[in-house]
Amino acid sequence: MTLLLASPLTFILATARLVHLRARMAQSVPGFVRTMALLLAAVGANPAASAGISTCTGRFPNPITDICWSCILPISIGGARIANFGGQEDIANPASPVCNCGLNPAIGLSVGFWEPARHVEAVRKPFCLASLGGIDLDPGIAAPEAARFTRAEGDGDGGSFYQAHYYTNPLLYWLEVVTDFPCLERGAFDLAYLTEVDPLWNDDELTLILNPDAVLFANPVAVAACAADCVAATTGFGVAKLFWCAGCQGGIYPLDGHVLYHMGGVRTAALIAQRLTAKMHRELLAWGWHGRAGLCGPYFEPVMDKTAYKTQLTYPIAATDKEGGRCCQPFGRSTVVWGAGKEYPVRGEDFAFMLFRKRNCCAGY
Repeated sequence: MTLLLASPLTFILATARLVHLRARMAQSVPGFVRTMALLLAAVGANPAASAGISTCTGRFPNPITDICWSCILPISIGGARIANFGGQEDIANPASPVCNCGLNPAIGLSVGFWEPARHVEAVRKPFCLASLGGIDLDPGIAAPEAARFTRAEGDGDGGSFYQAHYYTNPLLYWLEVVTDFPCLERGAFDLAYLTEVDPLWNDDELTLILNPDAVLFANPVAVAACAADCVAATTGFGVAKLFWCAGCQGGIYPLDGHVLYHMGGVRTAALIAQRLTAKMHRELLAWGWHGRAGLCGPYFEPVMDKTAYKTQLTYPIAATDKEGGRCCQPFGRSTVVWGAGKEYPVRGEDFAFMLFRKRNCCAGY
């Protein structure tokens, strides 16, 4: 039992250290990211220098100063939360502190936490990698640029279109915060998905291949139900059963880059981040890691459980200032408070988010 307790306790101590020391530590961009940027430049990546829609700007998220480490909390063993500074939000955990996995049952501890593992950005210029310092890949492939448009009825609120990118970013692992904890995804910062090469991202009709169920919710009753999801997400987490809703950002469908109502860049980017994550689940590129089913490893989850994610804005302005003790927001939460002052002209119109996903794990398995 001493061996089983060692890893969770080490993880808890390391997390607490990060939470309390983040404000006093400054760390430069990791060397491998600088190397990646140089390699991309060597194969033809050109940093954009002109202003306007063609501008490509960005910043790699500093893992110490730009990440709100308290979002990892609370840490739980079974149904008991043993570390929670600032009243961080959480969903239900498996009740039993003891778990077992495998054909030859190995006994372990049921540990729960929020793992910073994915990164999503919404950009105006195709192939602009804002989270890699504003590198413009420019591979010579035609792709739609971001756009703002108005509708024929002229009701004052136009729509918009953004490209988006999905990164793997298992921060706790590549920072080597803990080296003996088995419940961390192993990997490095990597670009996993580009919507520019996805023909479904800019075609509402073609994307029905992925979400044919969208036709079931194209009615006033289903749309009205999203108001309840908005209220729930603003006070806590959204309603998982209302999977077609994106809380206060509107509807999750279609799973593409067209947003019917553009009411600010932060709100639109938050919706794009939620849509792209849902799209990754639908394509089985993102799996579930939480709940009793996730104790022994990830599982297929083609319909995303939006309550299993918390987001933190990292660009253009890192949202590290806490609102009510928290700087992470569940999918669907209103951007009126936490999104205020986070957008500015030209260099502040692309957006990036760190995704913290709920992780339940049988430590010791």
